[in-house]
Amino acid sequence: MMDVEEFWALMDEACAEVDALDLDFDDRRDAIGRACEERLVSRTPAEIVQFSLRQWQLRDHAYRYELWAAAFLIEGWWSDDGFMDFREGLISLGRHWYERALADPDSLADHPAVRDGGDVLIGNEDFNRVAHRAYRRLTGEPDGLDEALAASPEARPLRAMTEPAGVRWDVADGDEMRRRLPRLAGIFLD
Repeated sequence: MMDVEEFWALMDEACAEVDALDLDFDDRRDAIGRACEERLVSRTPAEIVQFSLRQWQLRDHAYRYELWAAAFLIEGWWSDDGFMDFREGLISLGRHWYERALADPDSLADHPAVRDGGDVLIGNEDFNRVAHRAYRRLTGEPDGLDEALAASPEARPLRAMTEPAGVRWDVADGDEMRRRLPRLAGIFLD
């Protein structure tokens, strides 16, 4: 079975492959999904289910208000769907950026795609479908991963999150954003 360490090993291998291509950030989003999918189709269906569960856990673990505020500054919107895409994109950046952002969301100001400002979208909606595509390719079952996840007792607690963790603040309050996320605010508000 795939634990979180194996998940990150697969992700970091895919990230290293894609980063060596020296793509622009937008092209990297698609390439990382393809690189992960190719690695997953060489695994068993059970391992793909485990990858999807680990991805789900990591996405839920990043369901935090301070990250949501960082996403608001970087990407310019405040929606649950947009934030889910942001968290998928954060995972697709690899373990280093994911763990750094969870420890300190303001550290995203150091990411090369973020530090220059502009129209940056860390969000990667398509990355959520990587395991689905790999499972379908491997088994031929179009809804097989959804059915396997629905049957997994491990998935039940993952459906319980309804509200981000942490203290919520007014993201429209520039002074509050500058106080809580000074480096990101310096890029996107000043």
